[in-house]
Amino acid sequence: MSAMLKPQYQLRPMQMDDLDAVMQIEPTIYSHPWTRGNFSDSLNSGYSAWVLEENKEMIGYALMMMVLDEAHLLNLSIAKTHQKQGLGRYLLEHMLKIAKNHKAANMFLEVRPSNISAIALYENMGFCEMAVRRGYYPADPKIFKSGREDAVLMGLAL
Repeated sequence: MSAMLKPQYQLRPMQMDDLDAVMQIEPTIYSHPWTRGNFSDSLNSGYSAWVLEENKEMIGYALMMMVLDEAHLLNLSIAKTHQKQGLGRYLLEHMLKIAKNHKAANMFLEVRPSNISAIALYENMGFCEMAVRRGYYPADPKIFKSGREDAVLMGLAL
């Protein structure tokens, strides 16, 4: 009989040295991924940026901007091979805890209406649709022939 090793998940602050690993994940899950510069600028601006690792391998990350008493979740990503395992929820719960520790009263985020699984996660965590930002995202060419896609603005009172 062999023993099964349980995954070892670790959350830690993102560092500039992590950007190579981030850039291995980002373009595999988004039609219009963030650039290395977007991540670098976020780190240089002091945004709350976290990495989720499994057995020392990066499998996800999240970035959040704090402005006064509001948290704005900018990016929450789980590597494609690790999706649908509850890790997005795990990472989101961590970001909510960080926001509360910074005395945020609310958390906001934008999400594509076509990202059904993300919307389901956010709604399950208590986020509500607040507004629609028309033409916010470049359209995903796998879904739309051209143009732009709206964003659903969601919020949660903390």
